[in-house]
Amino acid sequence: MYNTNNIFAKILRKEIPCDKIYEDKFSLAFKDINPQAKIHVLVIPKGSYIDMNDFAANATTEEIEGLIRALGKVANILGVSTSGYRYLGNNGKDGGQEVPHLHFHIFGGEKLGKMIHK
Repeated sequence: MYNTNNIFAKILRKEIPCDKIYEDKFSLAFKDINPQAKIHVLVIPKGSYIDMNDFAANATTEEIEGLIRALGKVANILGVSTSGYRYLGNNGKDGGQEVPHLHFHIFGGEKLGKMIHK
């Protein structure tokens, strides 16, 4: 069950401020408060989806398309679409998901290291 008190739900309700990069009908993108790269932005759907499993099973085609398009638009806004960037979605406890609201990280602005460190 979706937790309406998670930090991203509060950001969507404007209870907590964010450094917004992009917003449309389906998505919100904002700077990560603990950046792990020169550019580190989060892109979240506006719908109440816990993770990719929930989103894939329950989102409308329009919401899915909107989120995917937002990822590309944000990369363009950030100026990394030609130099290269990484987008990452963590799913579930073992996948490293910390906030129970589907979200993608966009990293860029510098050469990025290996995807997984052991």
